[in-house]
Amino acid sequence: AIFLRFLTAGESHGKGLAGIIDEYPSGVLIDIDFLNHELSRRQKGFGRGRRMSIETDEVEIISGIRKGKSTGSPISFIIKNKDWNNWKEVMNITSPRGKDIELEKKLLNPRPGHADLSGFLKYRLDDIRDVIERSSARETAVRVGIGGFAKIVLKLLGINVFSYVSQIGKAVFSKDIR
Repeated sequence: AIFLRFLTAGESHGKGLAGIIDEYPSGVLIDIDFLNHELSRRQKGFGRGRRMSIETDEVEIISGIRKGKSTGSPISFIIKNKDWNNWKEVMNITSPRGKDIELEKKLLNPRPGHADLSGFLKYRLDDIRDVIERSSARETAVRVGIGGFAKIVLKLLGINVFSYVSQIGKAVFSKDIR
C-alpha cells in the first residue's frame, strides 16, 4: 500500500506556494512536463479571474528528485507567484517601514461564504488578510501539483484518473466510457 502525506505552504500574493510530499516511493520517473501540463489545465477553468492571466504556473523541484527519479526522501517543490512583485510591500515578512498608512491598513470585514471569519476567530488574528491569503483559490495550484505526483504513481499501478460530464440538464451522455 502507498500512503502519501502532504503539506502546503505559502500565500496567494506571497513569493510562491510550496508543497512537500512525504512517503513517495523511490525510483519513480517524474515527468515535469506532465506536472506543468496539469497546472496549465487548472488555469483554463471557466470563470477565472484576472489573476489567471498573470500567472504561468510551473513546478520547480527543490528536493526528493535526482536524475529524473524520486529518491524516497520527501519531495518538495515551489510554484512561484509572478504577482508577488505587485504585492511585495503588503505581503512583506517584516513590518512596514515608516508611516505608510496604506500598508498599515488591516482587513477587518469577513467576506460571506469564505473562510475569513472562522480563520480570523480560530487563529485570533488582527487582520483577515492572513486568512484570505491561505484560503484563496490560488492555493489550489500547489494541490494540483501534488495531485500530479499522485497521478504518476497511480498510473504505475495501472490506475488512470479521468473525468467527464455525464449530464447537463436533460441532455445525457449515453455512451458508457468506463
